[in-house]
Amino acid sequence: MDLFGKALTDYLEGDHRATLTSHSSFGEAEPVPVSHFFRGFRDMPELERLALEAAKGKVLDIGCGAGSHCLWLQEQGMKCTGIDASQGAVAVARTRGVKMVHYTEILNFKVGKYDTLLLLMNGTGLAGTLSGLPGLLKHLRLLMAPGGQILVDSSDLIYMYEEDADGGVWIPGDLEYYGNVEYRWEYRGEAGKPFPWLFADAASLAKAAAAAGLQTEVLAEGPHYDYLARLTALYTETTQ
Repeated sequence: MDLFGKALTDYLEGDHRATLTSHSSFGEAEPVPVSHFFRGFRDMPELERLALEAAKGKVLDIGCGAGSHCLWLQEQGMKCTGIDASQGAVAVARTRGVKMVHYTEILNFKVGKYDTLLLLMNGTGLAGTLSGLPGLLKHLRLLMAPGGQILVDSSDLIYMYEEDADGGVWIPGDLEYYGNVEYRWEYRGEAGKPFPWLFADAASLAKAAAAAGLQTEVLAEGPHYDYLARLTALYTETTQ
């Protein structure tokens, strides 16, 4: 049941009031206007804009959704390939004019080498959980062209937990990692299946990146514990 793709399709076909509801393991339900996924460059958050401006060469947009990032990069004369695990999203991106877009999970995608790999709108979420992050990054490393970069954004969810009297933060002991969150979509009375979604703090991202042979540079920080990072190779293919 591709509720995300259905919502994007409805919006594209003229229902500009279409709204998804996001349910999370934090116990909150949040309305998400589908227009959010169709924003132009000027309406994107600053970190997204910075990432797009830092993109170079041949680009792979992972989790491309409705294709807004690819469309802007195409307008700048760049070659951008989009991939998404939502078949509906891929159809919408193609209809909107994304020239190269594929319906696939990132771990199943092994086509080509790219100068820039984009993982935006909390790109670490594609790893699912913190334990899945090193494996994702090792796979992305194989898709990087020599001198390539991964541009990824995320947030540190430590602010979601209460401070104790000593200034520390109390985190339930049954959590593998405080940034592991479970979500599910709801749309027009239909409930989707739960899926894991990772919010990685910058230090945890850097540790996982190092395990994948990548170094991490935080390019910018946002106003709410969010950040944009660039990952590049610690060594070249010829020295592995």
